[in-house]
Amino acid sequence: MVGGCSSLSSSTFIATTTLSSSLTPLIPRSFLFQTPLNPRKAAPLRCVSSLTMESQQKPILDFEKFDDGFVQKLVYDALVWSSLHGLVVGDKTYQKSGTVPGVGMMHAPIALLPTPFPESYWNQACEVAPIFNELVDRISLDGKFIQESLSRTKKADVFTSRLLDIHSKMLKSNKREDIRLGLHRSDYMLDEETKSLLQIEMNTISCSFPGFGRLVTELHQSLLRSHGDRLGLDSERVPRNASTSQFADAMAKAWLEYNNPRAVVMVVVQPDERNMKTLAEVENEGRVQVDGTLVVGGQAVSVVYYRSGYTPRDYPSESEWNARLLIEQSSAVKCPSIAYHLAGTKKIQQELAKPGVLERFMDNKDDIAKLRKCFAGLWSLDDPEIIKKAIEKPELFVMKPQREGGGNNIYGDDVRENLLRLQREGEEENAAYILMQRIFPKVSNVFLLREGVYHKDQAISELGVYGAYLRNKERVIINEQSGYLMRTKVSSSDEGGVAAGYAVLDSIYLN
Repeated sequence: MVGGCSSLSSSTFIATTTLSSSLTPLIPRSFLFQTPLNPRKAAPLRCVSSLTMESQQKPILDFEKFDDGFVQKLVYDALVWSSLHGLVVGDKTYQKSGTVPGVGMMHAPIALLPTPFPESYWNQACEVAPIFNELVDRISLDGKFIQESLSRTKKADVFTSRLLDIHSKMLKSNKREDIRLGLHRSDYMLDEETKSLLQIEMNTISCSFPGFGRLVTELHQSLLRSHGDRLGLDSERVPRNASTSQFADAMAKAWLEYNNPRAVVMVVVQPDERNMKTLAEVENEGRVQVDGTLVVGGQAVSVVYYRSGYTPRDYPSESEWNARLLIEQSSAVKCPSIAYHLAGTKKIQQELAKPGVLERFMDNKDDIAKLRKCFAGLWSLDDPEIIKKAIEKPELFVMKPQREGGGNNIYGDDVRENLLRLQREGEEENAAYILMQRIFPKVSNVFLLREGVYHKDQAISELGVYGAYLRNKERVIINEQSGYLMRTKVSSSDEGGVAAGYAVLDSIYLN
């Protein structure tokens, strides 16, 4: 729901491949399915561990005691590791970057060291991931709830309206998605005001960085193994991160469930990528056979993974909308389906926060309580009392439009100005926004590394926990927490998102 589906590059890629082929992208910008140069069996993600009293003490990093020579040594080691292990992105200042392998590459923007994070909240985020996975699936099956919840948004937001039109057509045709694949990421911040782990959003489409999340974790573990004594940090306190292998495993099992060994996995990308197909090309080259099989470029498609389609910019013409409808009408496994996509909208998030709504989808009272515990305050703009409070104290709220990707949210005095503008212009546009309680996370000192140069700054962090869900009719094949992503940004910036240039990739240090 708030711009969490960002990517380091402004564009993504599409590849059609048989499952026996590598799922690694040709350009190392995305690394959704990156494997290490020295592959080994991925260790399970650790959510719970036994700790001595000494290890439970909060790590103290006194940045003032590190001289520039030592920090430069850390930087050098980090850059070498990143180059050797593919923690790199395309450098757009090089004309050949992205067209000639290995030309015009630089390290991804990263935090030089992991950020301390309380273990109790880490365990909480791990525990609720499978519950959120199941919730998204159940919402996707309730077409009436989705249509009614977004009915007012549809009138005020053309993009959401087009998505709902596709969803409505699927409902009218009684189209069933027997095999349902969800690769999600739930984003959280620790609120210093309430001492709570609060959910920012639940992303159900184009959940970026499982590959980079794992790589940054391994980078930090490597640095702590080499320099932990001087830093006073233990590499074992950085949780292992198997996001890459677990997401790839979920896609592979979806391919198996589709049960066509000649079918391919198709990744749909944005048009300014230099690799293969886009939505417009799918519309031009694709068709749905009588039996429901999606054929693109002469190849049957078993699984469609969207790295685009979540922003209006991805639909510059009717061709892209025709392609989205074509895919939805097919029997291919969609990640996400149109229903999963809509289940991840901000308005649905706000509806779920209302009293009694979670009970519509879930029976287990303990699970409901666990979800509610991490819900931030969420309100629609048809609540006059909350609007009055937000105008009086705009610094306590965030105003969110129905958009993904960094750079869309409204903060501070702009909240007041936009609310007053909407009052003057009428209520119809209100439905395009929600209000959310502003979260005030702890500020800490960090070393931020971009383009080979570090600088020290005060920063705040956002934890994203991945989840994988795969179901075939009544059989749940996968429902698990699947790794994590930490993003850190300077505290003076309201907006987030690595792709938008506000944040760097990070990992966590349990304390």
